[in-house]
Amino acid sequence: MKLIYIVEDHQVIREGVRRYLEMAGYNVLGFGTLQTAEQAISVRRPDLILQDVMLPDGDGFDFIEKIRKTSDVPVIFMTAKIAEDDRIHGLELGADDYICKPFSPKELVLRVQALFRRLDASSNDNGSSSLTIKAGEGVMEFDDKSHLLKINGEDVSLTAAERRILAYFIENMSKTLSRADILKKCFDYDSESYDRIADTHIKNLRAKLGPYPWIETVRGYGYRFIGYISTESR
Repeated sequence: MKLIYIVEDHQVIREGVRRYLEMAGYNVLGFGTLQTAEQAISVRRPDLILQDVMLPDGDGFDFIEKIRKTSDVPVIFMTAKIAEDDRIHGLELGADDYICKPFSPKELVLRVQALFRRLDASSNDNGSSSLTIKAGEGVMEFDDKSHLLKINGEDVSLTAAERRILAYFIENMSKTLSRADILKKCFDYDSESYDRIADTHIKNLRAKLGPYPWIETVRGYGYRFIGYISTESR
């Protein structure tokens, strides 16, 4: 059973979301402060964090930024901060999704289910997933099943969203992918209004992959992965 932590100071919202998720078959714990949530995470890592932003003892954005230094646990922000810049900031911190208040608990459950389906599909892939890929002077070792990524021998940590995007690029190596392709395949988003979400994740991914020419921008359309599989792949 998947374990979900809800970090939300509004008790009515917290308990309402908890009930809906429990009815959907999840194990759920709720926390009203960042301090209690941090203590729980240090004892047991959840499968997902549903994170409010404005809490009595701090900022949820800052909290997730701190968590991201040591963990790639999936995160969905659920917050009243609805400005586009806030959504982009949340995604820049490595969140997998961002839902604005007020929201339907049923919609949140559907997003949680979609996220777990994507994660489970990746981990349950029985095919060979270890690849060595080159681009310029860059050498990438990537194994989507074990979540291993090395660039020129150095370990690189990706969020779940970044890992899905990279796997999708590699699967479609040398093909031009539109933002809509990336959003639909990796996030189940259909709206063009989410285009900046794709751009933000890819910006973060590029920064982690270093100065090598892995991802090319196709102006006015989208992106293309231009690495090639090396004969060193196993």
